[in-house]
Amino acid sequence: MDRDTLLSLIDDARQRTLALLDGLEESQWEVPLRATLNPLRWEVGHLGWFFERFVLRELPGPGSELPRRDDWYDSSTVPHATRWSLPLPDVRGTLDWIDAVREQVRARLATMAAAGPSTAATPLVLLAVFHEDMHGEALLMTRQTLGYPAPPCWARAAAGLERREAAAPAVDDVAIPGGTITLGTGEDAPWAWDNERAPHAVTLAPFRIARTAVTNHQFAAFVDDDGYGRADLWSPAGWAWRVERGVAHPRHWRRSPHGWSARAFDTWEPLRPNAPVLHVSAHEAEGFCRWADRRLPTEAEWEAAALGQPDGRSRLSAERRAWPWGMAAPTRERANLDGWRSGVLDVQELPNGDSAFGCRQMSGNVWEWTSTPFGPYPGFVVGGPYVDYSVPSFGDHRVLRGGAWMSRARLARPAFRNFYTPDRDDVFAGFRTCAL
Repeated sequence: MDRDTLLSLIDDARQRTLALLDGLEESQWEVPLRATLNPLRWEVGHLGWFFERFVLRELPGPGSELPRRDDWYDSSTVPHATRWSLPLPDVRGTLDWIDAVREQVRARLATMAAAGPSTAATPLVLLAVFHEDMHGEALLMTRQTLGYPAPPCWARAAAGLERREAAAPAVDDVAIPGGTITLGTGEDAPWAWDNERAPHAVTLAPFRIARTAVTNHQFAAFVDDDGYGRADLWSPAGWAWRVERGVAHPRHWRRSPHGWSARAFDTWEPLRPNAPVLHVSAHEAEGFCRWADRRLPTEAEWEAAALGQPDGRSRLSAERRAWPWGMAAPTRERANLDGWRSGVLDVQELPNGDSAFGCRQMSGNVWEWTSTPFGPYPGFVVGGPYVDYSVPSFGDHRVLRGGAWMSRARLARPAFRNFYTPDRDDVFAGFRTCAL
């Protein structure tokens, strides 16, 4: 990529970060110590550190004039619980820090461009930009977890949205033929995380998968049928988590005499029956599946349903799409990404984004849990300077696919492997199911 394109990406990522912080009082930056949160001054400062560490230090040129803040912001070496007690700058100082790093990155790219063409900067800048995109989702998760207002730009946009009552979605499956698909991204791709690399063949038996994600209406039936009170519906780990946490319904639901309500940031609204269930853990998704005599898809099944195509002979084609609808980039008519609509859509919307098999919203709206533990593909090799991105999470995390309504479209390609531990119910995640 040329310098101007890289600068545009850097500026766009930073503008989004600042928009996600907009409207917060300085006192709201002081979040409570929780395993699923980071202090906001630490998290924002970490974004600047990441550019300094993985762009400025890795690119050829003079040494950075900035202090090395590894003892503050290095997520690999600074224990989570200690981040609340570090002598971090105040809010203004934190914002000045990330701005100073950005200016030095811009200057370094200008110096490199003046010296002649170089391909060294592209993968490093993309690494830092996509890293900032992912932390943008974490910032929104913090606002949602703590009941902070939505960012003002999205609150204004959401206020202008027309919420129409659509017909209930058809509760049906689509048939995916068996065959062999290739998981993984080749070395010729312009970008991929190391855990996506190493293309390899996976053979699938025919299966049936739901056309849409599980809705609030469907999940409420599970809750109302004492689904959270029956140990036989839960895995041992899931039941232990439910008991320890005292969970009796999705974390942002509450019941009133008028029925269920759900909280979006600081606002409680009546539960939208046809919207996808949101903020549920993999444990809760599996409990629902056992209650409904269903199961979660594997990661390979999910990708086959999203990107696969029939070959005309009742088998999966060797060819796959880049996106569920084809090769073209996402648009508002095809996917709910990038905060375009300031929240989730009902599951029957955006038919122009259907996959070849008729699955809807497999790009955007909500992340979708799979049954696959996060681990290396065959032939995995740690890639690039960010060696701690994938490996520390292998084994105890679970793969999610598809992206959510706020995910950056440039990041949330359907082949992107997101990963969280199965107890996390703060993620903007839902799920779809497969027939047994």
